[in-house]
Amino acid sequence: MSNVFAKSSFNVRKMAIVGVLGAISAVLGMTPIGFIPVGPTNATIMHIPVIIGAIVEGPIVGMLVGLIFGVFSLIRAITTPTVISPVFYNPLVSILPRVLIGLVSYYTFVAVRKMNKKTSVFILISIWTAVLAYLSFSFVKNIGVYSSGSISLGRLIFSGALVLFTLFIGVISYKKLNYNALDVMLSTILGTLTNTVGVLGMIYVFYGRWFVEMMGGDPDLAGKVILGVGIANGIPEIIIAVIIVTSVILGMRKQSK
Repeated sequence: MSNVFAKSSFNVRKMAIVGVLGAISAVLGMTPIGFIPVGPTNATIMHIPVIIGAIVEGPIVGMLVGLIFGVFSLIRAITTPTVISPVFYNPLVSILPRVLIGLVSYYTFVAVRKMNKKTSVFILISIWTAVLAYLSFSFVKNIGVYSSGSISLGRLIFSGALVLFTLFIGVISYKKLNYNALDVMLSTILGTLTNTVGVLGMIYVFYGRWFVEMMGGDPDLAGKVILGVGIANGIPEIIIAVIIVTSVILGMRKQSK
């Protein structure tokens, strides 16, 4: 009897987490909170609850949160349409990549844990160094842009604060999680790439020329244009996701002690 009760409670807890993380993802999509300025672009963070769910509770929870994220994207495309919204009416564009985020994030997390310590530390330091270099370059660039009056003081301050916060999280994560921080980081990177590459890849396969034409680009250069969109959006989204997911996991592990 006790085993049955434990199993039931376990399932209820997981479903509750799915509901909470799914709701967070939906709220992020409905408000400006879901978009964070990084350099010249805005990073989407609506996929982050999917990654956290997968890391903390496993692939099923991650995939279910991803399903909620994908369904919400489909509904949003229908209820608040733009010129490119029709591509998201296709579940292979709006839903499938979001479900796969949970799957990729979890199994990356598990696989990286088997990596030896020296390799993990080297990769970990390399990634944090690259992130800091990118953010520092963006901050220096924003100083020049601010002097010309193209961006606000608030955005410049945020850019500088992001560099300092990233440095802080990088140092703390290394001290608290040591080389184990790499599993969180790489699962976040690949989970984010699954979202970016999955969505844009499906758009290219099914609607490439039309999509680029609606964006005002040359349909004959559909591949290059979509790749450019992926790079411009993907890099900031990876950086923000790494910072936020690492911060959340650090907080959760601290509370569990």
